[in-house]
Amino acid sequence: MTEQKKSDQTRQKILTSGHALISKHGFGAVGLARILKESGVPKGSFYYYFPSKEAFGHALLTDYVTSYLARIDALCATQGSSHDKLTAFWSAWLTQAGSEGIARQCLVVKLGAEVADLSEDMRQVLDKGVAALVDRIAALLVQGGQDGSLVPVDDPHTTAQMLYAKWLGAAILAKLSRSELPLRQALSETNEALSNS
Repeated sequence: MTEQKKSDQTRQKILTSGHALISKHGFGAVGLARILKESGVPKGSFYYYFPSKEAFGHALLTDYVTSYLARIDALCATQGSSHDKLTAFWSAWLTQAGSEGIARQCLVVKLGAEVADLSEDMRQVLDKGVAALVDRIAALLVQGGQDGSLVPVDDPHTTAQMLYAKWLGAAILAKLSRSELPLRQALSETNEALSNS
């Protein structure tokens, strides 16, 4: 194994441990010492991989957004109608909510407001990631209108933004209430608004 590969593995180990801690406690509440202890990396090694905690946060969010969008792209590439694909996407929010909760797993829900005031670089990563996700939802809305599986919408991009905002809000309410009900209501309203049957 080359030194570069060991280096990449250690860097990823720090990111993975940091993701678990930050998704539970928030960015500001988790110190570097705790991340390094959790990852098993010596204290002095952190700055070899990241010049600052903010740079670590930027890398963490970039890694998260890249992985999330790759999962959405894989879903979009599957067989089935646009309705089926969107239903699978919305249902995944409920599946995650049933385990640890979407708000604990989704870094946009967990960190959006916090990093918007803390770091312009981190804010931009999340903002661009959300914009890319909204673009993918909009593309599915267009395809659904064309394949007849969804009601055609006049402005797919605006509709996609509003749908994502509804689900993001529902995820926050689900976290506050410790209940899936807001997400189930979002699913019902989304299906009602888009159903072509």
